[in-house]
Amino acid sequence: MHTLTVPNLCAEDIHGYYGRFGGAYIPEILHKNVALLADAFSRYADDPEFNAELDCLLQDYVGRPSPLYFAPRLSERYGTRVYLKREDLNHTGAHKINNALGSVLLARRMGKRHIIAETGAGQHGVATATVCALMGMECTVFMGATDVARQQPNVQRMQMLGARVQAVTSGNSTLKDATNEAIRYWCCHPDSFYVIGSTVGPAPYPRMVAHFQSVISREMQQQLLSHTGRDYPDAVIACVGGGSNAAGAFYHFIDNPDVRLIAAEAAGLGVDTGMTAATISVGTEGIIHGSRTMVMQTPDGQIVEPYSISAGLDYPGIGPLHAHLAECGREEVVPVTDDEALEAAMQLTRIEGIIPALESAHALAVLDKMRFSIDEVVVVNLSGRGDKDMATYISHI
Repeated sequence: MHTLTVPNLCAEDIHGYYGRFGGAYIPEILHKNVALLADAFSRYADDPEFNAELDCLLQDYVGRPSPLYFAPRLSERYGTRVYLKREDLNHTGAHKINNALGSVLLARRMGKRHIIAETGAGQHGVATATVCALMGMECTVFMGATDVARQQPNVQRMQMLGARVQAVTSGNSTLKDATNEAIRYWCCHPDSFYVIGSTVGPAPYPRMVAHFQSVISREMQQQLLSHTGRDYPDAVIACVGGGSNAAGAFYHFIDNPDVRLIAAEAAGLGVDTGMTAATISVGTEGIIHGSRTMVMQTPDGQIVEPYSISAGLDYPGIGPLHAHLAECGREEVVPVTDDEALEAAMQLTRIEGIIPALESAHALAVLDKMRFSIDEVVVVNLSGRGDKDMATYISHI
């Protein structure tokens, strides 16, 4: 069952900050919404009836627990024990359904009927549209026009599920711009409930999303005990864009110094090329989408357009929890280029018969960039499956 007991480094202060990152930098019209959300989350996160309904849906609807798979040929290739946390096997094909279920259940208890969401790769949009269909909610999903073009299968799934997909043509027409438009819409329609797909945005969203995604590491603890005789690995690797799958995979290990937390961020064509989405590597402290965090920006505070082959990592910020963990040295950050991610995806496909999402491929690529001993246990969070990325894969093959 979910509880509000959190690792010390994962705990916000009363103002919604992790260290100096976080907070709620929002228009006045949204203050009431955010305050009501914070109150509702604090009330229901420990509510037995709420958690019983969520846990039942996670098991019977989503298909949790997702398997922890020992990858024998990958382990042989890298000379260490590699496990894959198979979030790609969840209903809708990614980790996003965990947070979508928790958030929409919360919205229903708050009396909300219209759900809005932003999406990059489309997985959060699909997950939110799926839960809205399940619960009879109206759903509007904002998606950059660039991502609409490169993620057509997910656009079609959202539309089939009854969601209205709003293509956003401003800026670079990617995730940042979709989020901008979702927030604008929310300001004009404050009775809507905004389901944010990652550990970004104003407090309490980063804490709330991490809480709903923490089921990933909670299951890992139980599964590792069965596989290895201990409830923690030597390292956990996950990709970060905004950072929700990584927050969930790291959550229950944050205060265990024996576990390395390794975040793979999208380097695009390279961190020094200007065509990158490696926010922690090249960003500076700033404010984006309601929170203070690390941001890709010019010296005068203008957002620099990010680039990644992966639509889900194509974001010029990072969740404040990850900014804090990276600053205090708890989280190791490894930039991964497009080519490295594509190579890692092809390798997993050919030697384990699993086609990963491009986002997850960035985490897999870390195995080629770091060395682990033969006795170590390394868990890679396979956050999504690659069906949605087939056009990209085929064009690069």
